[in-house]
Formats: sequence, C-alpha cells, structure tokens
Amino acid sequence: MSNSSERRTSRKPKLVKPPKPYDDFPLTPHASGTWMKKIKGKIRYFGRWGRRGDGKMQRIDGDGWQAALELYKAQADDLHAGREPRAKQDGEGLTVGVLCNHFLTAKLRKKDSGEITRRTFCEYKTTTDLLVSKFGSHRRVDDITPGDFESLRADMAEKWGPTRLGKIITFVKSVFRYAEKNDLIGKPVRYGSEFAKPDKAVMRRHKTAKGNKALTAEQIRKMLDAADTLYRALILVGINAAYGNHDCAALPFESLDLKEGWIDFPRPKTSIERRCKLWPETTEAIQAWLAVRPTPKDDEAAKLVFLTERGTPLIRETESGRTDNIVQTFTALCKAAKVHSAGLGFYALRRAFRTSADATLDRAACDLVMGHSDPSMGAHYVQGIDDARLERVAEHVRQWLFEVDPKNWTTAEGVILSEESPME
Repeated sequence: MSNSSERRTSRKPKLVKPPKPYDDFPLTPHASGTWMKKIKGKIRYFGRWGRRGDGKMQRIDGDGWQAALELYKAQADDLHAGREPRAKQDGEGLTVGVLCNHFLTAKLRKKDSGEITRRTFCEYKTTTDLLVSKFGSHRRVDDITPGDFESLRADMAEKWGPTRLGKIITFVKSVFRYAEKNDLIGKPVRYGSEFAKPDKAVMRRHKTAKGNKALTAEQIRKMLDAADTLYRALILVGINAAYGNHDCAALPFESLDLKEGWIDFPRPKTSIERRCKLWPETTEAIQAWLAVRPTPKDDEAAKLVFLTERGTPLIRETESGRTDNIVQTFTALCKAAKVHSAGLGFYALRRAFRTSADATLDRAACDLVMGHSDPSMGAHYVQGIDDARLERVAEHVRQWLFEVDPKNWTTAEGVILSEESPME
C-alpha cells in the first residue's frame, strides 16, 4: 500500500526570461518569448527573445534584443502618436524628419542673417514639430497622401480658429515647397482638395461670432486711469502710434525721439516703414516710465524702451514657444477697468486708432503710421508724406480720445488747419 505522502505532483519548468541588456532599455521580455512595451494602453510586440522547443521556451542567441530595439525605434513615433505604423518601403526616400531638418537649417540661416525674425523662425519650428508629431519622423514624404493632409487639417481645426488655421496651412505648404524647389523630392506633394485655407465666408462668420473688438474712447480712458506707469505708457503708444504688443516690446531707443516727439520704427514682422507724431501725453508717459525703468538684464535688453520688472524683454521668443507678458497683464487691466470682453486684446488699440484716423480721409498718412503698404500703381508716384499730414492724423485721434476741441490742428510748419481745410 503506497503512502499518499510519497505521491508526486508534476510541475512546469520555471520560465527564465532574459534580463534587460541595459538599465533604460525600453522593452520588457514577455512570457510568449517576445519583447513588448505597453503604449497608450495597448501591448505592442517587437521581435523575439526565445522560441518554444521540446515543450519549453528556449532563449535564442543574443536574446534578439538588438533587432527588437531597431523595430521599436522604427515604429515608436507612430505608436506613441496613436497611429498604426506604416510598413517600410523598399528603396530610399526623403523622410519627414530629414525634410524638417533641412528646412529649419535654411530658415535658421535666414534668421541669423536678419532676413527673418526670431518670431517667424519660431512659427516655422512649431510647424515642423506639428508635421513630425502627425506623420512621424521616419515617414517618407512621397508616402503622404491627400487623406493624411485632410486628417492633419481636421486636427488643426479642432485646436485653432480660422485665422490661425489658415496661417499654419500656409506654413505647412512652405515646408513641402522647399523640398520641391530644392530637388529633394521627384514630384510635387499631393495635398488634395481639402487641405486649403478657410474661405472668406468662413472668415466673415468667425469675425461676426467674435463680436466687435473695438475699444471706445471712454474704455481707453478708464484703462489709462487703472494702469500703472508702464502700462499707461504702453497703452498711449498703442493708441497714438497704432502699435501692437510685439511692436511695443521691440521698440528700441534709436527709433524714439522724445525731444521732437516722433517715432520712426519699421514694423518688426514686415520691415515696412512707419512714422508717427507723439502726443504730449504719450511723451510724458514714456518719460515717467524711463524714470523707473529697471536695470536691463543684458545688452540686448538695454536697447529696448520697455522691459519687465526683471529687466527682460516684455515678449520673448524661443524655440519652445513665446512668452508674452503684455497679453496677460493687459487682460487683467481690462478686467480691473471693467472693460473686458471675450477676444479683447492689446491689438484692439491698433484697431481703435485706424477707426478714428480714417475720419481724416488721408489714407496714405494713416497707412504710413500703421506700417501698411499700398500695392496700387499710384503709390509708386508718391515720393513722401509731409509731417504736417502725420500730425493732423495724430491730433485727430488725440481729440477723439481725450474729447478736446476738434476744430484746429497746428502743423509742423506752425500753420493752423481747421476741420474744413483741404489736406495736401
């Protein structure tokens, strides 16, 4: 009679998985004999470390980790972005990552030579980051289909309004036009019918939905009353000279003549000439700011009129993004002055200037103040605009804002022009 204690139970041999070849190896050995990684909640497999034989798992030579790692690297961009990886194609071809590197290198050279601004370069960098994120750095350019561009546009439309959407679509096309013009690809990229900027009807509906973003004279006066020394000067420059927040942040001392009361500062993003007569109130506000202006942090900041309390530029452009101190503080100021509304920003001062200045009926002078170009044939025959006309525009907006007597203007030549006087 056998003793029950002597009975044996059959057990499966213990599975011995291979160790990771180094500490931060991205894959983990799975019991199925494969290397795996959990990505976005789903287990993905990349090659084998072992195969079953004689009823047990046997490790293969070298554990197969190098081949598994190469496969993971080839598919990682797609998988981590939530895309199914494309099968590799035979032959060589330009990839999205290589194209973006070529494109950014060319634009970096233009930035370094002063041909484009840092702001524009950062926009290009944002665009190339978007392409790599959407398509993957290893995706061949000639493998991108109209359907891919349609999907990209849909993603962008979820994040941005029509204006921003149209701008980035233009930037995306400029990346691929670079490839075409520099013989990096053999045939033009196919965008399809849907990868286009929003049409004018969409832009009009969007503008109507956002409502009126203009500031009234009363609202601007309330903001001036609530502003500190810095923002009183910024607001007055914004409404007096039609400057946006980037214009104010980039204004250098060399463009400012407080003694005579003029600003000559080409627009940073277009380099189009601008000239404006400063009001006495604006000159006084700038002088008050300069009396308390912080010590600049470096030589570049020392060239600028307006700085943060830390002595740095009010707007800073880096490859990782843009920091705009004016936007944040201006919104808080609007709320404090009880004039805040959705979509209202510093640029509203520029709109208010033009709305008021247009009543002078001197479009050429208004364009010169704002830095707008005139593409018409007639503009080629205009050799200059008298300062008297610029003074008239400035004084008209001043009278609108402060509600002073609108009957007379004094020009640079000391001539009194009444409202009924014809403009030169």
